[in-house]
Amino acid sequence: MNNIVMETRIRLARNLKKYPFPCRLNLQQKTEVANVIIDSIKNSNSPLADDLEVIWIKDLSESERISLVEKHLASPEFVTDADGRAIILSKDRTMSIMLNEEDHIRLQILQKGDNLTEAYDIADKLDTLLDENLEFAFDEKLGYLTQCPTNLGTGMRASVMLHLPALKAGKAIGRISGNLQKLGLTIRGLYGEGTEPEGAIYQLSNQVTLGISEQSAIDNLKNIAGQLESQEIAAQKRMAKSIEAQDKLCRSLGILKTAKLISCEEAMELLSNVRFGINAEVIDSANINTIDKLIEKIQPATMMVESGRQLSPQERDILRAEIIQSEL
Repeated sequence: MNNIVMETRIRLARNLKKYPFPCRLNLQQKTEVANVIIDSIKNSNSPLADDLEVIWIKDLSESERISLVEKHLASPEFVTDADGRAIILSKDRTMSIMLNEEDHIRLQILQKGDNLTEAYDIADKLDTLLDENLEFAFDEKLGYLTQCPTNLGTGMRASVMLHLPALKAGKAIGRISGNLQKLGLTIRGLYGEGTEPEGAIYQLSNQVTLGISEQSAIDNLKNIAGQLESQEIAAQKRMAKSIEAQDKLCRSLGILKTAKLISCEEAMELLSNVRFGINAEVIDSANINTIDKLIEKIQPATMMVESGRQLSPQERDILRAEIIQSEL
């Protein structure tokens, strides 16, 4: 296992036939829509209902909202406006349903590693459960109706989170991005559209949802992700032959183990280097799973939520160094 694919996600966009899109709803209507969806799940005969937690965004602190984004459970846009918005989460946090984001329902399944098929199977079952209790906006020619025309059809966005440090270092991402657009795919930063690839982590996802089946979209994404994996592995092997590269990767681990202050930006770069070093078999004294867990744990809002208090930038940098050293 090469660990280039860190995480996979399937997201489905759905809207209720009886209501306008969220952008046309007032607060009372948004709350009504959210409650209709929540009640439909609670009143179903599925054991799934017992595993879910409903959280109204208005009840969360700013840090708690941002932490949802850092953990890829919610979009940045979703947490900026709390009016009539709620999120339904599974206990293991592999499933989230955003209510009244751009669409009434944004259902997403997260799986570690390269598990697109498994993630889709789970999402499809949940979609069927919801469809049994709710009437979705659907057109025979256009498929599922969505607020943004780019989601018409299947309403599905499949994505994989890729760690591509060697391709980034070789300045190949720009060329790759241009080629992907011709294939109906897009590559973005760590938190999706408009975000930067922190720690050389990128999201690769399908853009085409109309006139194509879910399986075709997944197969296409798998194929392209596999090609990028192969290119990254080959680039890592070439770079890892250099003593200068080996020194940089090993020094990164040394800094992480000894630093007293470390910013999130620096930590992400160093963790990316160590992850690269483990994959390239330059570093054998650290574990990929530990590195991936740290990438989530050291994010600013998530640290404040876990510590239960607000932290100044310096306090965060001190705590981040302590967390890293404890895990390593």
